Amino acid sequence: MNTDTARSDDSGDAGDGPEYTFDDVSVVMGTYNEEAAIGTVLDDIERVTDGRAEVVCVDGSSDRTPEIAREKGAQVVEQEPQGYGVAVREALLTPDRPVVVTTDCDDTYPMDQLPEFLDWINRGYDVVSGDRLYWGAEAMPDLNRWGNYAFAALTSLLMGELVHDTTTGMRAYRRDVIETIRWTENTGLSAELLIRPQMRGYDVREIPIEYDERAGETKLDPFAGGAAIAKSIVKVCLDER
Repeated sequence: MNTDTARSDDSGDAGDGPEYTFDDVSVVMGTYNEEAAIGTVLDDIERVTDGRAEVVCVDGSSDRTPEIAREKGAQVVEQEPQGYGVAVREALLTPDRPVVVTTDCDDTYPMDQLPEFLDWINRGYDVVSGDRLYWGAEAMPDLNRWGNYAFAALTSLLMGELVHDTTTGMRAYRRDVIETIRWTENTGLSAELLIRPQMRGYDVREIPIEYDERAGETKLDPFAGGAAIAKSIVKVCLDER
């Protein structure tokens, strides 16, 4: 297992496996009232993957987000709003392609790096996790940024292994990782999606990614949400031990 953040020119390899293309990739996300950004995100995925990646949105919006997503060719699964984790878990389990990439729909994550994520999967890694904090994440509000540093420190302490960004929303997974593990968290699902594979011995790679200012308003209260994430980190780490 390799959890050191990798530079894009790192030639390390975790093993051999099938050579996947974007025809084998599903990009999935939970969407909730993101009409300001969803079109841009889907256009970027279309451009970068030449329209070959499948896109799945699990949506509980009251605005035009699902209509825009359908117009852009995404598969939309409608769901009553039940929180981040419920939506993303459904999004993860809906497609059947062998590689699943999670992202957010607020235009903060770099779709231009999708080929890099796929490349690391093709090098044999089971999970490839985007490290937003590597370059400083200056577009992130200060409270959120320092909270994310704290989450990573807490996770590293409890696991006994260094983690750089526990709660990033952009990761690539081999499908068997998604299907083998029972996911339990809601607000803290982003942390769980890294901790459980890592503690079970899957090959995990963190890579630096750019992080941009979000389009639209955030839905997560930084204090209540932060407390819920910290609680999930502790619970999941103790479960896996």
